[in-house]
Amino acid sequence: MDIDALRSFLAFVETGSFTRAAKQINRTQSAFSAQMRKLEDELSVSLFEKEGRNLVLSEAGLELRAHAEQLVALHNKALYQVKRYEDKRPFRLGCPEDYNDIILPKAIRALKQAEPTCSIQVFSQPSVTLREWLDDDKIDAAILTRAPDSEEGHWLANDQGVWIASKDFEIDDVQPIPLALFQSDCKYHAAAIDGLTKRGTPYQLLACCNTASAQRAIVREGMAIGAMGRISVTDDLKILDNMPVLPSVDIVLVLGARSHPLMNKECLEQLMG
Repeated sequence: MDIDALRSFLAFVETGSFTRAAKQINRTQSAFSAQMRKLEDELSVSLFEKEGRNLVLSEAGLELRAHAEQLVALHNKALYQVKRYEDKRPFRLGCPEDYNDIILPKAIRALKQAEPTCSIQVFSQPSVTLREWLDDDKIDAAILTRAPDSEEGHWLANDQGVWIASKDFEIDDVQPIPLALFQSDCKYHAAAIDGLTKRGTPYQLLACCNTASAQRAIVREGMAIGAMGRISVTDDLKILDNMPVLPSVDIVLVLGARSHPLMNKECLEQLMG
């Protein structure tokens, strides 16, 4: 059965008249009548019968009514569900590895709440790489650390820099102090070096890492101490006191030059909430 014919049939059910039904679906009465005759021929039954001067549903028409309502409702639901994927493209999100455990899941949850059918591709790269990818339109947005004097992006969270060590590491037992830090473009890297230098504390830069997991692995083995955001510290490490103060940073979502449909006002409010 043609779904359009069933819609027309239900228009008659609603209006009780071929004339009014034809107007409701924006057809001529002759076109509507022809469509109903074709439906009756297809089913080999009479769907209408005369009752005085009025036309009413026959027994077969009454039976069809219940099924037609279900079929049209199911058809409408299917159209709605499928149409949501029209012109859909994946949302390409960059996120440095040190924000994967805490910030990324919150962002994904907010995106999913705003658009349940969203498809998200996550790229874990250092911030400097993600900024280049934003400029080159390789990603649609990135979770990044905002510069202190900048207003870029949409604020997500604040993070405080801390010093980390293995559970049994004693800083007074080792001189110079071995360091495992992020790459030199990281704010914690510069602040850590500057703080130790001003204190006159000797240090050895053992390793520069471009991922939080690499830095944590070196620190966990007791080979060095590190500096990172509190958000990235795992339970198997300890935070050191009496060390040079490290900066706090704002974590923001920075959008690419080409707008993605997912980045609407509602979704951004979910992310920033």
